[in-house]
Amino acid sequence: MLEAIVLPPVLKKMGYPRLIISGFLLILFIMTPFVGISLPMQITNIINRFSWNAVLVLAMVPMIHSGCGLNFGIPLGILAGLLGGTISIQLGFERFGGPVSFLMAVLIATPFAVLFGGGYGTLLNRIKGGEMMIATYVGFSTISFMCMMWLILPYSSPTMVYGLSGNGLRPTISLDGFYNQVLASFLEIDFAKIARALNISLGALEDIKIPTGSLLLFALLAFLMWAFLHTKTGTAMTAVGSNPNFARAAGINVDRIRTLSVIMSTWLGAVGILIYQQGFGFLQLYNAPNNMTMPTVAAILIGGALVNKASIANVIIGTILFQGMVTMTPTIMNAVIHTDMSEVIRIIVSQGMILYALTRKTEGSK
Repeated sequence: MLEAIVLPPVLKKMGYPRLIISGFLLILFIMTPFVGISLPMQITNIINRFSWNAVLVLAMVPMIHSGCGLNFGIPLGILAGLLGGTISIQLGFERFGGPVSFLMAVLIATPFAVLFGGGYGTLLNRIKGGEMMIATYVGFSTISFMCMMWLILPYSSPTMVYGLSGNGLRPTISLDGFYNQVLASFLEIDFAKIARALNISLGALEDIKIPTGSLLLFALLAFLMWAFLHTKTGTAMTAVGSNPNFARAAGINVDRIRTLSVIMSTWLGAVGILIYQQGFGFLQLYNAPNNMTMPTVAAILIGGALVNKASIANVIIGTILFQGMVTMTPTIMNAVIHTDMSEVIRIIVSQGMILYALTRKTEGSK
């Protein structure tokens, strides 16, 4: 029946599933004023969640282009970022200001990301064809390993360690006084402040805040990724992903290119979790990285990426659709049924979208 519906070329290119998700999200937006919810506030929430998650989704692009598939091993990059963040706090860089503390977290995370990514890439080169399955095991096993390491590593900062024993890190560490909101507050557009400065009333628009710094950093990294993919090395990476035998015959070192893509993906994962942390306001350790993998993979697939092809547009569209759905649906449903079921609804919606996204992965291999 759907095939009988004639769509304009642009809409047909989007595909029916994304059109359905987009239409449902539009309906949710239309419903907001009728159920007593501030539409500008919901827009702010979606923009914030996009700014937190977009770089993590961008981390999927290099490995997809090189033919390594979806990076279910993104926890390696996340753990590198967590190490950078905790060591930055341990060394007291916050005394030089939040921006310095955040920058040092990125710099400290970088060698960990290169080391983890290099080992991860070497492993994937030895097991070609089953990368996504192996990546899943790598992600789960490293998280389990770090659950032990967070307890025995020699951290001593009183803001991070358990108070009674003085040993082991807390599961959740507040970033207040460190680099909390350091990007989000940079050049932030706050309509409430604008209204007060101009001594005017903007009504409901005063609920809108735009985290300019976070969005600018994503735009910079997205542009650099786009530019890289148009370089000689980036073109070689795409060739390796499209046809490794042809690429090898053309003189391209396939294993080296694949390893480079894994290192890039791991480093972007490290930077992405640091951006997420500064916006969210907390470091979350132990099993928390488990909650980042599936939504990140689902977002880029919902955006239109395939297991061997992805673009910056797929990252942007997928992140907006996924975060819009998991933000808006619980809010609207709570207002309609007048019962707080936000977490239950959020889990149902997010897991349903993840299931849809993962069932699409076979489409790219046909």
